[in-house]
Amino acid sequence: MRIPVSYMSCDEALQIIKSGDRVFIQGSAQTPTNMLRHLAEHGDRLRDVELVFISVLGEVFVDKPGLADSFKINALFVSEPIRKDVNEGRADYVPVFLSEIPELFKRNVLPIDVAIVQVSPPDKHGYCSMGVSVDVARSAVNTAKKVIAQVNPNVPRTHGDGLIHTKRFSAMVYSEDLLHEASFGSRVGPDELKIGEHVANLIEDRSTLQMGIGAIPDAVLRCLQNHKDLGVHTEMLSDGIIELFDKDIVTNKYKTIHPNKIVTGFALGSRKLYDYIDDNPAFAFLDIDYVNDPHVIKRNPKVVAINSAIEVDLTGQICSDSIGTYQYSGVGGQMDFLRGAALSMGGKPIIALPSRTNKGTSRIVPFLHSGAGVVATRAHAHYIVTEHGVAYLYGKNLRQRAKTLIDIAHPDDKEQLEKACFERFKVF
Repeated sequence: MRIPVSYMSCDEALQIIKSGDRVFIQGSAQTPTNMLRHLAEHGDRLRDVELVFISVLGEVFVDKPGLADSFKINALFVSEPIRKDVNEGRADYVPVFLSEIPELFKRNVLPIDVAIVQVSPPDKHGYCSMGVSVDVARSAVNTAKKVIAQVNPNVPRTHGDGLIHTKRFSAMVYSEDLLHEASFGSRVGPDELKIGEHVANLIEDRSTLQMGIGAIPDAVLRCLQNHKDLGVHTEMLSDGIIELFDKDIVTNKYKTIHPNKIVTGFALGSRKLYDYIDDNPAFAFLDIDYVNDPHVIKRNPKVVAINSAIEVDLTGQICSDSIGTYQYSGVGGQMDFLRGAALSMGGKPIIALPSRTNKGTSRIVPFLHSGAGVVATRAHAHYIVTEHGVAYLYGKNLRQRAKTLIDIAHPDDKEQLEKACFERFKVF
């Protein structure tokens, strides 16, 4: 017996939101763009509505200059659509580990009045799925006073923590918008492939992988064709996982927790990925405060955490979220997995980055740019990888670190780095 469902228009549903409310917006592929478009049209009646979210995709609409008194963006991660807003002072950013964002909701540090999520149509029992973006949305829905659901048949039905019964919704709106997609494979060039090869050489069979987002993690996946019995426990995944799973390279057999399943918080990629995940019991989409908990991560053997950075200084300080004072992204889950991998038996925390920017500036630097944020401290740095090799920093003193990092810098930058090393450490 199917549960009866009653839909209303976007405008009717958004009447739930009042001036002064804090509103959570689900993000990534599931960003409810249609709802944001309509929410912007309510600017005339609303004042001081605070919007919180992690990574959103597509046009935000509520960030227009004329709506500054109506909506205040308080982002927990800085994605491309709001990057300019944050850096020009029209939006704010909260530095926080991804694993701890649910605690902001649960402890009423950022209590949620209304959560807006995009979900699959209800099943015969009345349960909808949050699809490919469970991450922090699970806790937002759990703690919100009211929930507005954009019900969309294009949302995959995923297994794990993302199921919500229709009785939890204060309002339901029907939509057939396409989910947001992203392609990282097109950004993979020769340098990224070389980095991928170096990282792949560090990965043993039966390792448990975490991949960050972008071209380098995608390049690593391409270089794992000869590996066996890999597992996946990651905050996010993209299309590169499909081939490895189909070829039985990723089997998840040797994971200690959730064996035989790929564990993730969210997915971002092509429609092919979303269709592959749809009702696939091999994938478990779980609450991010569990997925990214270092004490959970470390329970798997040989955890290899693969993340990137904007720059690394000669002592091993890692900046991953800003270019000087320019806020580029956010803290995210990098530290969660660097620590979890370091604590895992046989684990390897890896930071992989090209030796130079697209403009030819060295990413291995004597000092981080003024105003740059330290996402991972020098004490957390183990493996740093560029297209020129691998620098292993764990247990090395500052002078040793500087020398091994210079070894993997771009050849044209080494002389300048050596001079800086001598000035600081009186040795090279």
